[in-house]
Amino acid sequence: MKKTILALGLSLILLLSAGCGSQNSSAGNQSGANDTPSNNVSSNQDTQQDTRPTEDRSGNPITLPDEVNAIISMAPSATQTLLDLGMKDKLVAVDTYSAMYFGLDSLPTFDMMEPDTEQIAVLEPDLMFTTGMSSSGGTDPYKPLRDVGVCVADIPSSSSIEAVKEDTRFIAACVGQEEKCEELIAAMEAELEEIAAIGSTITEPKTVLYEISCAPDIYTAGQGTFIQEMLDIVGAENIFADQENYISVTEEAAVSANPDVILTSVNYIDDPVGEIMGRSGWQNVTAIVNGDVYQVDANAVSLPNLHVIDGIKQIAVLVYPEAYADIENPFADNAA
Repeated sequence: MKKTILALGLSLILLLSAGCGSQNSSAGNQSGANDTPSNNVSSNQDTQQDTRPTEDRSGNPITLPDEVNAIISMAPSATQTLLDLGMKDKLVAVDTYSAMYFGLDSLPTFDMMEPDTEQIAVLEPDLMFTTGMSSSGGTDPYKPLRDVGVCVADIPSSSSIEAVKEDTRFIAACVGQEEKCEELIAAMEAELEEIAAIGSTITEPKTVLYEISCAPDIYTAGQGTFIQEMLDIVGAENIFADQENYISVTEEAAVSANPDVILTSVNYIDDPVGEIMGRSGWQNVTAIVNGDVYQVDANAVSLPNLHVIDGIKQIAVLVYPEAYADIENPFADNAA
């Protein structure tokens, strides 16, 4: 139950959310990270010195150290990207969600909203990645670390695939993994083009209700969100596409829209599909009548990184199984 509540909290925070001090090289890698050639962040620093970022994704000035051997990630999306880039051995601590999602329980963990900056400083990180949500209360919880020279790079939660690519490039540039980054982006773009090509052939779009939280407090997405972009790409029609950002809607509005398909990323109750199928007053909704109600992977649609392609593939296959018969659902083994 604790994990599901944590998961709900993070999903909502990520979907709702939209500096760096100077730092000299620090050799303090408290996790025993190695200096293998594949993970030697400084191996190309001499030739890349002029191209490394001087601002984080929030526009704050940053000064990257000459070598990055100890990294702390306080954002699950950044953590997953670092793992994709082969930086696992450089991680010396992560936020609690990252530990839960990516099997990093052996590392020290911190609350991303209320980090223990004294304990973080003890780990002597060369570089930290954070998200704007940590400062959503109006104060910067990482200021004490910036003040003592820790390089803190902020990455606000992006709401488009193009922005996600730039976030990935930023992280890669910070850790000297630009070549690997471009390989990952190219692979994602190839899959995206294949799906979009099929989506463009859909002549009779199905209408979709996407639920982030369940009744009676239904939360969904409109324009300017990942979810809207995903639905557009696969050729589906969001029933709340006339709304902006993430919104709360009534059951009456959802029923009146009569969606052909209902997708839910709710993961804090035992049977979210069963909850929807059993709602009073929903029995005549087309999606209910036809049994087209599906749970999608919450991380794939809420963590702004290259893994959004997995969410897009899953949505495509669930909404249009015939049209996307040749596309593999990456979460098929997890289906109820």
